[in-house]
Formats: sequence, structure tokens, C-alpha cells
Amino acid sequence: MTLRLAIFDCDGTLVDSQADIGAAMDGAFHAMGLVPPPRSETRRIVGLSLTEAMRRLHPEGDAQTHEMLTQAYKDTFRARREAGMVGEPLYDGIATLVEGLAHRGWLLGVATGKSDRGLAHCLTTHGLARHFVTLQTADRHPSKPHPSMIEACLDATGADTALTVMIGDTAYDMAMARNAGVRAIGVDWGYHERAELFAAGAHAVAGSVAELAELLHAVG
Repeated sequence: MTLRLAIFDCDGTLVDSQADIGAAMDGAFHAMGLVPPPRSETRRIVGLSLTEAMRRLHPEGDAQTHEMLTQAYKDTFRARREAGMVGEPLYDGIATLVEGLAHRGWLLGVATGKSDRGLAHCLTTHGLARHFVTLQTADRHPSKPHPSMIEACLDATGADTALTVMIGDTAYDMAMARNAGVRAIGVDWGYHERAELFAAGAHAVAGSVAELAELLHAVG
């Protein structure tokens, strides 16, 4: 049997979480007595592991400060979720795309900078968890663009690199795909520009979910 594997990023690809991420980042910096970065800078680091993100957003800080900011972010995000303040809506058409791919025999995975808990909550909330056979997060892997998460997806499914696609909205996703030797498809509804995605190695960039479905249909 030919195994086709589609690995999705989460934030900026499956769900629009920029408002939630921005609010949690503001809260983390305030908790540390620091001035939060502009939202435009926060958008730039979505997809990285939290500690790497804090290094970039607060470069003058030391390792301990970055770890404290990381924990403050987790605490703030968790408190907002428990208070019912986290939305993370799916982009239009994503649920239908995911369900259709699963129905046609695609293996589906996620490679994300989210935590295990955050990803599980997001997928369960939207009723999509049952469609994904491998979930890789920043809890167990180096930050993108290291290929570890994709390599784990390949190991878990037995899929061939030639029939595996990484789908994401950032240059980190595209570089990770290239580093792992799989096809890189960008989406332009997330947090990095089309030109950045191509510069990072995207084989193609979808401008809509319908176009993404067409690109995936051509695989294999």
C-alpha cells in the first residue's frame, strides 16, 4: 500500500491563534516586569519553541530569564484557557480538508511549537483529534527548523519521504521540511509572507484551502 503522509503545522495553518498568542505573550512579559514586544514581532516567532522565541523577543535576557518568560507564558495561556478566553478558531475549510484527506487514505500528522497539552486541547475542541495518527510537539523535540518532528512522524507511520508533505505558514516550517527531505507546501493565510516561504524552500504556496487541496491531490 502506498502511504501518503501530510504533516500540518497548527498555529497559523490549522487555526488562527494570533490573538491568543499575543495576549499570552503580553501577560508573560508583564508578569516579569518587562515591556511586551510589539505584536508584529510576536507574530514573527510563532512556530518556534517557546524558549527559542523568548531568546529572539528578549535578546538582552539571560538563559534564566528566558526560562522564566517561557513558564510565565505557559501559565498565562493556561489561565486564559481555563477562563474560557482562548478561541483558536479553525480557518475556513480546514475541517473539511482534514476530513477529506483522512477519508481518502492519507495519514495525517501535526508538527508544532505548541505543547502536548495545548495541541490536544485544540484538536479535541475542534473534533479533529481522531483524524491524526502522529502528533509531535515542542515538548519532545528541538525547535523548528530542526527536522526532528518530521523524522518522528516518518518513524511513527512508516511513510516514505517522497510521499510526505509538510504544510505550514512560516519559513521555519519550510526549512524544517527541506532539512527532513520532504515536500514543503506553504500557506499564505498565516504569519509569514509568500516570498519568505519560497525563500525558505517552499515547493509551492497555497493561497486558499481549495488550492492546498489541489496541491495535495497531485502528490503520488
